[in-house]
Amino acid sequence: MSAPRRTIVTRAAEDAGRWVGALRQAGLAAIALPLMEIAPVAGGALRDALQQARERWNGYRAVMFVSGNAAIHFFDQNSAFAQTAQAPSAIKTRVWAPGPGTVRALLACGWTPDRVDGPAPDAAQFDSEALWQQVGAQIRPGDRVLIVRGSDAPAAPEGHGRHWLAERIAAAGAAVDFVAAYERRAPRFTAEQATLARSAAADGSLWLFASSQAVRHLRHWLPDQDWRQARALATHPRIAKAAQAAGFGQADACLPTLAAVLASIESIHEH
Repeated sequence: MSAPRRTIVTRAAEDAGRWVGALRQAGLAAIALPLMEIAPVAGGALRDALQQARERWNGYRAVMFVSGNAAIHFFDQNSAFAQTAQAPSAIKTRVWAPGPGTVRALLACGWTPDRVDGPAPDAAQFDSEALWQQVGAQIRPGDRVLIVRGSDAPAAPEGHGRHWLAERIAAAGAAVDFVAAYERRAPRFTAEQATLARSAAADGSLWLFASSQAVRHLRHWLPDQDWRQARALATHPRIAKAAQAAGFGQADACLPTLAAVLASIESIHEH
């Protein structure tokens, strides 16, 4: 397979724009093809559940945010909650993040580094498993933990994902609640984007995936596309497996940091 001529960034539009800019600044050809749309929760049940969680979150031993989007939408600065809630510095609740992107989002929301727990900087992966190694000792029987996550279609007030972490928390004797702070949707794709995707399936482009759902959206969008000549770079082994299951001829994994992504792309070019 020929070396990738460009990198297709599949994150949601805002994140994709930042990554494309960073890759181009590093001298790489990159283009955004968002395969995910992030939006506030819609529907009365989801909004009510989120508001209830916002009103009582400071009663939890810890709140785990599955992503930067979870933090941003939970601490929405345009909501009445943001204007009436206590400042993060006045709260004893710990906040947990599975990776550096979520940590950055929490810091931007007003948290100080000493209140945020996440995987060790040298962790082999940034995920729930690595997070639990750092925070498991905090939990005592009778504690409660809130997991703030996204909701896929069909939408559910409690959201989807992070069942492994919930099982570990429950095994330690604590109770777990879930709430959806945002929704993940498939974008409305254009004919121009379809042309780009079909071209990138066979021209040596490298597809950068940060979500298994993005892979699923791609499959549903272009169900008849042959991906055997395509190559993927995923920010977690589970996402790489999803790309392989979708038919990608090769799928590699790396950490979800710019440095790791750049190093992986460079290695792919060399080989």
